[in-house]
Amino acid sequence: MTSAEKATPGPDDLPVLELESVSASYGQTPVLRELNLSVSPGTVVALLGPNGIGKTTTLRVAAGLLSPDRGRVMVGGQDLTRLAPNKRAAAGLCLIPEGRGIFRGLTVAENLRLHAPKGMDSGAATEIAVDAFPVLGKRLSQLAGKMSGGEQQMLALARAYVCQPKVVLLDEVSMGLSPLLVDQVFDAIKRLAAAGIALLIVEQYVNRAMAIADKVVLLGKGEIAFVGPPSDLDQDRLVEHYLGSDKPQPLEEAVLIPSRVGDENGVGDAGDAPVGRIPDRRHRR
Repeated sequence: MTSAEKATPGPDDLPVLELESVSASYGQTPVLRELNLSVSPGTVVALLGPNGIGKTTTLRVAAGLLSPDRGRVMVGGQDLTRLAPNKRAAAGLCLIPEGRGIFRGLTVAENLRLHAPKGMDSGAATEIAVDAFPVLGKRLSQLAGKMSGGEQQMLALARAYVCQPKVVLLDEVSMGLSPLLVDQVFDAIKRLAAAGIALLIVEQYVNRAMAIADKVVLLGKGEIAFVGPPSDLDQDRLVEHYLGSDKPQPLEEAVLIPSRVGDENGVGDAGDAPVGRIPDRRHRR
């Protein structure tokens, strides 16, 4: 069958999340320019690009934390552009922000109870979370802020299981974790996709993101520089895009490979960038 003969997409093929011609700025500084992006059910889209290029801004616009100057945010075919973040969450959008995104002064059980959707009792929410991350079952009465960094990230990710979303936005969820915990985080991401949830991820470890992504969106100065399957993205072009170099080096040496990062609790030294990761020396947007 040729492309011209393809059948009309069914409901499962239609995008869950769509950003249509989105432009956004901070004050007088433009960050996104006419951005078009879509994520379908059960697919992983990796949003890549150097620091300060607009990746987190894209997630903030999608989640309702930043109003776009122009364009629309659609979830499940509904225009949510002017809806508040809590209304978007009720419509099936879940943001896991950089920096854990948990209530540190509440217990693990209380955190899970808050994330339970309407109609789900706390026992069911706890069961779902513990099934996804068994370590949480041993920490239910503990204050979330007293857990290790790795355990806090497990709790943050548990929200994506408990709230039963249509689409999950993940912003640097491997930040500061040990290699072992990074593996666990990516396993959790793959399980979400296997369950049919759409995923848009911003990730510091480019090779890990590309390994699980169905589609890569590469940002350059607030605009899309590339969109397509990871196999179509040339390694030299990607390194040059990140480093601005006309002398490409092996990708693993440039922006990849978590190693020797984090202590036994999964918390890295905040003063050091992970080995193989470009240090962020600019204001992030």
